[in-house]
Amino acid sequence: MAEYKNRVNIASDAFLEERLVAVNRVTKVTKGGRTFTFAAIVVVGNKHGIVGWGLGKAGEVSAAVTKGNEAARKNLIKVPVHKGTIPHEQVAHFGGATIFLQPASHGTGVKAGGAMRAVLESVGITDVLAKSKGSSNPHNLVKATFEALCELRDPLTVAQNRGISVNKVFNG
Repeated sequence: MAEYKNRVNIASDAFLEERLVAVNRVTKVTKGGRTFTFAAIVVVGNKHGIVGWGLGKAGEVSAAVTKGNEAARKNLIKVPVHKGTIPHEQVAHFGGATIFLQPASHGTGVKAGGAMRAVLESVGITDVLAKSKGSSNPHNLVKATFEALCELRDPLTVAQNRGISVNKVFNG
């Protein structure tokens, strides 16, 4: 798993909603026949700015999902959510996947597909425009979405770095 700069640790009993993004069946052929295993990518979040992802592999789907859930709880990050959307536009790449996130006005909803939608809804973003280009592999899309969310800066941090008020950050 990648190292993110804005990682957080929360209590293990904290409420995190689990979302299954994708399950992949892997077949290994040996002289004794075929062996099936499953890989599940899981996203967990509290819908208030905390989100994590994990990959679990096992001989059964339920065991793979459980392992993915445990891995996701160890890989949580804090994301700045401003009035239900993201503070600014962001582009990120991972592998062959490129994603673009853009803030949207209230009432727009989450305009994103598949793997990106699961991550954005788990973090608590309610209004955003998103586009994925290149690879549609859910593993790479989830990782690219996390890269984009990690690069987001909240308005208060930007204002402090520039030495201005928060209102000037939004109004120019």
